[in-house]
Amino acid sequence: MTGLRYVYAVCRPLGAPLQAQLTGIGGAPPALLSHRGLIAVVSTVPEADFCEEGLKAHLEDLDWLAATARAHQGVIDALTTVTTPLPLRLATVFRDDSGVRSMMEARETDFLHALDRLAGRVEWGVKVFTEPPPEPATDERAGTAGTAGTAGTAEKSDKPMSGRDYLRRRRADTRAHEADLQAAEAFADALHQRLGAHAEASRLHPPQNASLSGARGRNVLNAAYLVPRDRSEEFVELVDRTKDEAGGLRVELTGPWAAYSFSGLAEEDARHGASAGEGR
Repeated sequence: MTGLRYVYAVCRPLGAPLQAQLTGIGGAPPALLSHRGLIAVVSTVPEADFCEEGLKAHLEDLDWLAATARAHQGVIDALTTVTTPLPLRLATVFRDDSGVRSMMEARETDFLHALDRLAGRVEWGVKVFTEPPPEPATDERAGTAGTAGTAGTAEKSDKPMSGRDYLRRRRADTRAHEADLQAAEAFADALHQRLGAHAEASRLHPPQNASLSGARGRNVLNAAYLVPRDRSEEFVELVDRTKDEAGGLRVELTGPWAAYSFSGLAEEDARHGASAGEGR
C-alpha cells in the first residue's frame, strides 16, 4: 500500500470475513495488518488530507468531518458483527505499516487485556429526555392579548390577563416544571439502576447539549451498558418495557455498538500521548 495508514480498530484474527463490498475513508477498502496475534484494520488515505496541516484545515469543514466519521463508524459496525473490535479515535494515522506495528507492539498488553475483558460483549446506549413544554398561548402573555384592538384578538380574550395574573401563572408553571424535572430525574435514576443490574458494567456520560445534538427536550439520562451479546435480546426487551412507565418522557435505545465506553483506550491514549495523526 502507498500513502498514510488510517487505523480504525485493533482486534484478534477474525472468525469470519468482512463484507466484500465494505469501504472506509474515501471509499478505500479496509485491510488487515497482522502483528503478534493482533490485527489492525487499516486503509490508505491521502497524505494531503490527513497530514497535520490537512487535518487542521478539515476541522473547519463540517461536511468533511461528518463524512469521515460515517465512514469510520461503518467499518467499526461491520467489525462488530464478526468480532470484538477496539475502536481507535477518529483520524489515527501512521506513515507506514511499520508505524502501525510499532504501535501494536507498544500497546500489546493493553490491547490483549481489553480484548479478553470485552470478548463476546457489546455496548448499548440508553437516553431519557423530557418533552419540551408547550409555548404559552399568545393571549396568556401579559400585554399581548386584547390590546391591539383587532377583532381576532378580542374574540380570543375579552378580558386580557393582567400583569399580576400573568406572573402568578408563570410562577405556577415554573413550579410544575421543576416538579416534572424532579420526577424525570427520579425515573432516570431508577431506570439506570434497573438496567445496570442486567448489564456487566455501566457508564454515566454527561447529559447531551440540546443545542449541539438537536434532540428535543432535556437529557436526564445518557448511559452506556456492557451486555453479553447472547443476552442482548433480553436487555432490549427490558428497555422496551420501561417505555410504558416513562409517563411522558422519551426513552431512546441505540446499539449494539463496539464497547467504546468500556475499552479503557481513552485513558491509555492519554497515557501514551496518542492523538489524531499519531505516528507520522
